[in-house]
Amino acid sequence: MAIFLKKDSKVIVQGMTGATGMKHTKLMLGDGTNIVGGVNPRKAGTSVDFDGTEVPVFGSVKEAMEKTGANVSVLFVPPAFAKAAVVEAIDAEIPLAVVITEGIAVHDSAAFWAYAKSKGNKTRIIGPNCPGLITPGQSNAGIIPGDITKPGRIGLVSKSGTLTYQMMYELRDIGFSSAVGIGGDPVIGTTHIDALAEFEADPDTDLIVMIGEIGGDAEERAADFIKANVTKPVVGYVAGFTAPEGKTMGHAGAIVSGSSGTAQAKKEALEAAGVKVGKTPSETARLAREILVG
Repeated sequence: MAIFLKKDSKVIVQGMTGATGMKHTKLMLGDGTNIVGGVNPRKAGTSVDFDGTEVPVFGSVKEAMEKTGANVSVLFVPPAFAKAAVVEAIDAEIPLAVVITEGIAVHDSAAFWAYAKSKGNKTRIIGPNCPGLITPGQSNAGIIPGDITKPGRIGLVSKSGTLTYQMMYELRDIGFSSAVGIGGDPVIGTTHIDALAEFEADPDTDLIVMIGEIGGDAEERAADFIKANVTKPVVGYVAGFTAPEGKTMGHAGAIVSGSSGTAQAKKEALEAAGVKVGKTPSETARLAREILVG
């Protein structure tokens, strides 16, 4: 089992023919991802050879879906064109759009988030500014290294890309059912709560690791959700314990003011919901290990 991304997921790549898209399409194919096409209106009708695997290029997401049955799109599109690319994916009603792009204007992210909602949320958005998601041994949609872990019993949801990689590596002997990098921008599609609900329902996930960051109140809201809805053990980490208060911390996506949004406030909210919270990523991994293997 897995959440959002499975072995039979059919993946297309918007922006596949750009340098970044080419690089990561090759890596995703190497991880076993079933990539069935790329999208670039200027190169429609051509194909790209990835070490013997020919991947066709289509003129639109809609055409790619009609020709291949694609149900996932990974977007490697420059920030200036990302909004239009996401809107195109939403209009085509692709079930999952994974927006890797960093530096998208918050106004643009808010606009395509609202557009997806107005269309009935038929397209789940992950990101933007995220590493994507991976179901080890099955499929990889994004930029998470596919060789740092194995299939296992832990579900991971994280705001931070690099901390996603570290946690997966530290717990590589146990392995992961799925890992989802939701991104740290102020406006994102899929939230901690969305992933927590899916992991709670997944019979092959025995424990959930949740990584947050200072700023905003997403972790406090997740704590409320865990208290009311999650029966599986949850281990948490909040990046930013040593950050100076009152300073904007880029990736955190918000200003820390007073107690709201601080690492300590988030830690206390999570612990009140029964979540064990580590002070460092390594301590968090140790807490998870103690619960699963003693």
